[in-house]
Parts: sequence; structure tokens; C-alpha cells
Amino acid sequence: MFAADAPAKAAAAAEPAKPSFTEQLVTSTTAAIDHILSLDPVEAGINAALSVGVVLAVYGVLWVVRRLSDHWLARVHVGGAEDEAARTQQAARFTWGLVRLAAVVGVVVLVLGIWGVDARAWLSGDAGARLVRLGLVIIIATALVEISGFIIKRLVGGFARRSADPRRAAQLRTLGPILTGCAQTVLVVVGGLTILTELGLKVGPILASAGVLGIAVGFGAQTLVKDFLTGLFLIAEDVVSVGDNVEIGGFSGVVEAMTLRTIRLRDANATLHIFPYSEAQVIHNRTKVFSSYLAEIPVSYDTDLDRALAVIQQVGDDLRADPAFKKQITKPFEVMGVDRLADNAVYIKARFITEPRAQWDVGREFNRRLKNAFEGARILAPVKTTPVQAQPLEDRAPPAPPAPEPGS
Repeated sequence: MFAADAPAKAAAAAEPAKPSFTEQLVTSTTAAIDHILSLDPVEAGINAALSVGVVLAVYGVLWVVRRLSDHWLARVHVGGAEDEAARTQQAARFTWGLVRLAAVVGVVVLVLGIWGVDARAWLSGDAGARLVRLGLVIIIATALVEISGFIIKRLVGGFARRSADPRRAAQLRTLGPILTGCAQTVLVVVGGLTILTELGLKVGPILASAGVLGIAVGFGAQTLVKDFLTGLFLIAEDVVSVGDNVEIGGFSGVVEAMTLRTIRLRDANATLHIFPYSEAQVIHNRTKVFSSYLAEIPVSYDTDLDRALAVIQQVGDDLRADPAFKKQITKPFEVMGVDRLADNAVYIKARFITEPRAQWDVGREFNRRLKNAFEGARILAPVKTTPVQAQPLEDRAPPAPPAPEPGS
């Protein structure tokens, strides 16, 4: 048996090794360059002029098509929701990118034909076929990344709109970007490995090396892993969602976005605060399920407290009965009573229970109405006084002697 295998092994060793894709590409490119350099100057000038003409003609056609497409999109998409407009623009950009890619490929083939290089024959060979497959892989991977993001956004947005619970809708909108990022990352990794395979590289050793490297990176990037896991638990436990008004580390604002490892707050001054999840150890959420506006109302000691309590209660009840605020105030207005006695004021505490994020609008209107009501009922606001401590007689300096009269 060993004797029979020996000739086969010798024949296999005698066969020349098949050139790789890179070697075939370099050989074909060198041959094309040598052919172009061998042309006489007149022919080369004519070919250059024709090449410039082809490029300018294709550029003009693309310019006209782009203007017509922009005009058509402006007429078709008039108004509509902001997210629908963004999706339409994204689809238009992706389609226009494919059109430009096809135009570039066509121009390259035409220009090579002008210079005497048969691109179609080269593409029909082994190296050309592999290059075509490589281009298709890139196009398909890019399309899948865009389509996956579009589908996930549509599904999550549809579930959020159909959800009867506003809190569940906010949680779904928070999960949308994270799911999109995960899906697109997986597609990019798979596409990258497929591209490496088409280039002739062996993916197995690369994956093994990546596994070892991943373990090393995992030990060195424990904070990143902690950020990721903490973010998953925050979203799964519905601690915070996009649109909530929270306080983290002494900074307050509205949650604008939640990524795989960071939470982003936008405060009233439009300053964006970015926190890794691992630093968001304590989160004060002011808008989960419901909100509350707690009012501390100071009045002077000369005020009839029973009358002041009645005026406050009446203002709160009238505000809740107002159609503009009736839906925002979810429970009856509550006057808790006299909360504390300060040096120069008596503080009365009252509270509104409102829809999430409605407490500030309700509180501002309540303060405006209460001030006008206090003026009408002649309820006095406290006047801040500064106490003056009398100095003991024995510590006082003796009076200065009178100044002598002139001429005495």
C-alpha cells in the first residue's frame, strides 16, 4: 500500500503550487501596466482624452440623476413623522451609494477597455471571479447591516406604539439601539471573516488567536465588561429608560440615549453628561411611573393659618379642575399642613401627584396662582430680618471727651 501511495505523493510534490489571489492580482496588474506603457504617445493621448470624456459623461449623468431623485423625494415625502423622514433619507443614501458604486465599476471597465485591457476576460478568470465575490460580500454585508437596523427600529417602534403602558414603551425604545448595535456588530464580524476567507487567509488560526486575545483583553478590560453587564441589568430591571429625568453623581437631566456601556444625560443648559454604567451606582429617577411636586409655602407669623390653608387648598383644587392640567394631575391635591416653624416664617407643605415629567409645569402654574391668591386674600409673606445682638454695657467703650472749643 505504501508503494502505491509513493508515486501519487511524488506527482503531487512535482505539481507547481497554485498562485494565491494576491499573486494573481499583482501579476494581472503588472501585465496591464506594461501594456499601457508600451503604447506610443499619440495612442496614449487619444486614450487619455477618451478616458476623461467617459469620466465626465458618467459624472454628468450621476449629477442629473441625483438632482432628479432629490426633487422626487421632496415631492413624495411631504411632512410626516420625524422618524419616517430619517428612515427615508437613510434608505435614499444607501441606494445612492449602490448606484455610485455601480457607476464606478462601469467607468473602470470602460476605461480599461479604452486602454486595451480586457476587464471582462480578466473578471472571468479565477482572480477576477474571486474579486467579484469579494465585492458581493462587501455589498451584501453592508446591505444586511442597514436592513437589520431598519427592521429592528421598525419592530421596536411598532411594539412601543402599540403598548398600552407608557413605561413599557419607554423600555422598548431604550432596548432598540442596543439590539441594533448587537446585531450590526455580529454582521460586521461575520462579514469581515468572510472577506478574509475570500482573500485566501485561514480563519481558523485567526479565531484561535482571537480567543486567546479575548481572554487577555477580558482580564485587562474588566471595567468594560462591568459597564456592559450593569447596563443590561439596569434595562432588564427597568431602573431607567430613555426620556426619564434622573440624577446621577450630582448631575440632573433627561436620559437622551443609552448605549452598550454609557448613559447620556442632557441637562437644562443643553450640556450633555456621559456616564459609564459602572459609575452610575446611585440613580435618582424622578419620572418613573409617576412624579410629584412638593411645595413648601412660607407665610408670616401674623397670618391666619386656617385661612392660609383654605386658600392653598382652593388653589390646588381649582388647578386640578382646569382642563389644561386635569390629565396631568393624577390624584387629588393634598395639603399636608404646617410642616415647620422657622425663625421668621411658618412653612406649609402641599403636594401634587402628576404624570411623569409633568410636575414642573404643574408646579410653576400653582406658584403663579397661589401668589395671586395670597395677594387677594391679604396673606402676608414672611419678611426676612437680621437679628442684632446688643453689646453688654461693660464691653462698651467709654465715650470720647468733647473737643475743646477754639480759643479756650
